Amino acid sequence: MAVVAGSSTAGAAASDRQSAAANDAAASPPGRRSRAGAEAARYGVLRRLAPALKHDMVVNLQAISMMAEVLNARLERGSPAPAEFHASISKLNRLAREAVASCLKVASWLEPGEDEGVRLTEGVDDCLSLLASNFNFRGFLVTQEVPDSTFQVSRVVLRPLLVASLITLTDAAQGPCEVHVKAEVVSGMAEVSVRISPRKDEFQGLPFEANYRELEWQDVQALALAESVELVRGNDHILMRMPRAIANAPLQIAPV
Repeated sequence: MAVVAGSSTAGAAASDRQSAAANDAAASPPGRRSRAGAEAARYGVLRRLAPALKHDMVVNLQAISMMAEVLNARLERGSPAPAEFHASISKLNRLAREAVASCLKVASWLEPGEDEGVRLTEGVDDCLSLLASNFNFRGFLVTQEVPDSTFQVSRVVLRPLLVASLITLTDAAQGPCEVHVKAEVVSGMAEVSVRISPRKDEFQGLPFEANYRELEWQDVQALALAESVELVRGNDHILMRMPRAIANAPLQIAPV
């Protein structure tokens, strides 16, 4: 009987702790809950992007390794001609610079640093290029309609929101689709829309299982709320409106 009573007591204590945790969560200020939701969404976006980010980080490092092996093999066969040796070293140096640039670009997704403006066209291209391999594998045809404009938006705001919208809509799709991304400047605001529609051919995509959880509309909402971005949602599309980026970092503000 003592064992049963102890189990009941432990169960009651666990239940009390769960109730207390639920009450604490309910009592948390709305601002704190919204920030937690946005951070969870950002983490989800990065986890879904992890394979693409890893690929972009190592591809140039692999090229350096291969080039070093080739150069080592030539040295073992005998000293190469000075011109050939210098050409190989120059190529290694170029590959190293490209590898550093790629790593810094990947790091900017993990730690944005100072918020900076990015041209709307470039920002959309950054997001679509990371998802290109995944979408091709799953049978999604991606098209974009983005005019070449000098209009800039916040890179920190655009990246997670656009990627989350793309992944959310494609995760909810029943099969391979056409994905159309459109961006334009309307009344001084950037309007970016993502729309999906079933493919008109009989293409069968390969089986796909997300490397992390699927993203949902609540994730997109949390990110938009955190950045004060207006969202419009339909069954097959998401539209976001964001303001022009305003330079506030010392190095971004041009001297008068």
